[in-house]
Amino acid sequence: MHEIIRQFPNLTETQLQQFEQLEALYTDWNAKINVISRKDIDALYTKHVLHSLGIAKVMPFKPNASVMDVGTGGGFPGIPLAILYPETNFYLIDVIAKKIKVVQEVADALGLTNVKAEQKRAEQVDGTFDFIVSRAVTNMPDFVKWVRGKIKKEQNHDLPNGILYLKGGDLTEELQVFQKVALYNLSDYFADEFFETKKVVHLAMKYKV
Repeated sequence: MHEIIRQFPNLTETQLQQFEQLEALYTDWNAKINVISRKDIDALYTKHVLHSLGIAKVMPFKPNASVMDVGTGGGFPGIPLAILYPETNFYLIDVIAKKIKVVQEVADALGLTNVKAEQKRAEQVDGTFDFIVSRAVTNMPDFVKWVRGKIKKEQNHDLPNGILYLKGGDLTEELQVFQKVALYNLSDYFADEFFETKKVVHLAMKYKV
């Protein structure tokens, strides 16, 4: 929590309380349904919450923007981003029903009215979004196929509409087929060694392909 407060000093009292609640909520749910690896639950704020908020360092979302989180798992990066941007609409999807149940329960417990969670594949989603976020659910070429045609035409942010993807390691080969791609090293923002190889990949996408 200390690092979150340091990195995002303008949090409201409500946001601080919501971030603080995450540990108890996920510890409780993880005991019932394994949504986070056992070894990671002790590092929840670094490896899950702060990692998710790395997207915010690259792209601050505007009010009324729409963001889809594909393969959200237990709610990352969607839940932390929804706390940080209460006026942005987040749609969290995953194919595993029990994970979506946890996401919905956590969102309800936190009073997040800007979160909608559904058990669904990205290909089944009907609608368009300013940005699509995810945490390394697959390689980028396959991910692009899943979300093709789901980007809004209207541009309202500093970066072009498209994908914001959290991923680590050497991505040279995986991303070589894409022209409009930018990499942001999370080690530029966060000091913890966990972030040494972690990146946010921004891939601009046309609204219609």
